[in-house]
Amino acid sequence: MLVKTFGSAILGVNALTITVEVNTDQGINFYMVGLPDSAVKESQQRIESALRNTGLRYPGQKIVINMAPADIRKEGSAYDLTIATGILAASGQINTTKLEDYIIMGELSLDGTVKPIKGALVIAIEARKQGIKGFILPSSNAREAAIVSDLEVFGVDDINQVVNFLNGEIQIEPTKVNTREEFYAKLNEYEFDFADVKGQENIKRALEIAAAGGHNVILIGPPGAGKTMLAKRLPSILPPLNLHEALETTKIHSVAGRMGKDASLVSVRPFRSPHHTISDAGLVGGGTFPQPGEISLAQNGVLFLDELPEFKRTVLEVMRQPMEDRVVTISRAKHSVEYPASFMLVAAMNPCPCGYYNHPEIECVCGPGIVQKYLNKISGPLLDRIDIHVEVTPVPFRELSDAKLSEKSALVRERVVAARKIQESRFSENTDIHCNAQMNSKLLRNHCQITPEGSTILRNAMEKLGLSARAYDRILKVARTIADLDNSNSIKTEHLAEAIHYRSLDRENWGR
Repeated sequence: MLVKTFGSAILGVNALTITVEVNTDQGINFYMVGLPDSAVKESQQRIESALRNTGLRYPGQKIVINMAPADIRKEGSAYDLTIATGILAASGQINTTKLEDYIIMGELSLDGTVKPIKGALVIAIEARKQGIKGFILPSSNAREAAIVSDLEVFGVDDINQVVNFLNGEIQIEPTKVNTREEFYAKLNEYEFDFADVKGQENIKRALEIAAAGGHNVILIGPPGAGKTMLAKRLPSILPPLNLHEALETTKIHSVAGRMGKDASLVSVRPFRSPHHTISDAGLVGGGTFPQPGEISLAQNGVLFLDELPEFKRTVLEVMRQPMEDRVVTISRAKHSVEYPASFMLVAAMNPCPCGYYNHPEIECVCGPGIVQKYLNKISGPLLDRIDIHVEVTPVPFRELSDAKLSEKSALVRERVVAARKIQESRFSENTDIHCNAQMNSKLLRNHCQITPEGSTILRNAMEKLGLSARAYDRILKVARTIADLDNSNSIKTEHLAEAIHYRSLDRENWGR
C-alpha cells in the first residue's frame, strides 16, 4: 500500500515542503531513498523500537520510503514522526483520509515520546503559504509555531497521541498564541539598566549616540573600568523591536534551535557575546550543514566582542563584508544559503597587553612599540567600519560611593527613539537604509552638509590631531546623529566637535 505524509526541510531561514512516500509490499527489506543523511537513515531503528514499545505494530514487510524532492538533502532526526506515521498508515493502523491536511514533524525516543525540533516557526510559515490545514509537532515547539495565524497547530507528547488523533479517537486542542499580546507583554523586559552605572557619563553619552544612529562602537580602557557592564546595557536604550523585526529575529533563533522550551516570540533585541576562541564558522555561520552564526543570531540587536585583539585575525576579517552588506551568504558545492546579519557591533579592548596605558594612576609597564603592536592586531579596514571610538577611564571613588541614581535607560531610550523617527523620515525613499550609520556617499553629500566654520574645524582637526582620511565620512555620520538627538536640521560646529572627539584610534600619536 502506498501513502504520502508531509514534512519540511530547512534551507537557510526558509523551509521547503517534503513529501514522504511510504510503500509496503511483499518481502522483508527496508529501503530509504531521496538523499537522506545518516541521522535520517538511523530513523529505522528509532521508529521500530518506538512502535514496539508503545503497543503499535511494525510491519514485517518490505518497506520503501522516498523523500521528495529527491535532489534536496534531508538532514536531522525531525523526520522520525513523519516516516513513522507513513509506515503506520501504509500498514493500515492509521486512517489515511486526514494525512494530506497536515505537516508532521518530530524526533522519536525509543519509548515513543516526541522530542523538540529546530525551525518550527519557518516550517509553520511555509505550511500556511502552501495552504496546508495544520501542523502536528512536539508540544514544546507548539507555541513557537502557533505565532503563525490561519494554521492549526497541534502539540503532541508521544506517537500514540498522533495515531489516536488521526484516527479520530481523541481531540487535541490546537495551540493558540495572541502574537501581538505576547509581543507587547515582553517588549520592555531588560535585565540591565543604565541607572545601575555610577559615573561614566561621557561613555553613556557615546552609547546613546551609537544607539540613535546605529553606529558601531569600540570601548578602550583598563581592566575593571566598566566596558562590559556598559555594553550589556546598550540593548535597553535601543528602539524597541517592531513586529516584523521580532518575527525576523525569531526565525533565525528557531532555525538555530535557540528558542527554548515553550518559547514563542523574541520580543527584545538580542545581545550576543561570543568568546574570543570562536571559529570563523561560529561567528559568521557555516559548517558541513550550514547553520546561522553569531552575527546572524545578533540580527536586529547587539554583537559584543570583548577582548577584541584576542580574537583570531581571520575571524575578525571574515566579518568585514557582512558588516557592510548586512547579509552573509554561505556557499557550498550544491547549494548556497543566505542569513541576515544586520547588527550593531560593540567591541571592548584593553589599550595594551598590561592594560594600563593612559591610566591616570597606574603606570604602564609595556615596552617601546608594544602598545602599537597590540593595537595593530585589529586591521585598518575593520576599524574603518567602527564609527565611534571611546576611551573608558576608571570611576573615581566619590562617584562609586554616591547614593544618587543615574538616569534610567527608559529616559535615554525616549531620546533615541525620537532621533530614529527623524532618520526614518529622512530615508523614507530608501528601503534598505534605516539609520545614519547606513548612509552611502550620495546620501552623505545630501544630508551631511556643513557650514564653512564647520569645514574649518574639521580641516584643523584632521591636520593637528593626525586623523586619517577614512575618519572624514565617519565624523560626518556621527555629527548628523548628534544633530538629530539635538533636533537640529543642520550640523552645527558643536556637533562636529563632539563627533571628532570620538575618533581616538585615528590619532597618529595614539599608542606611541
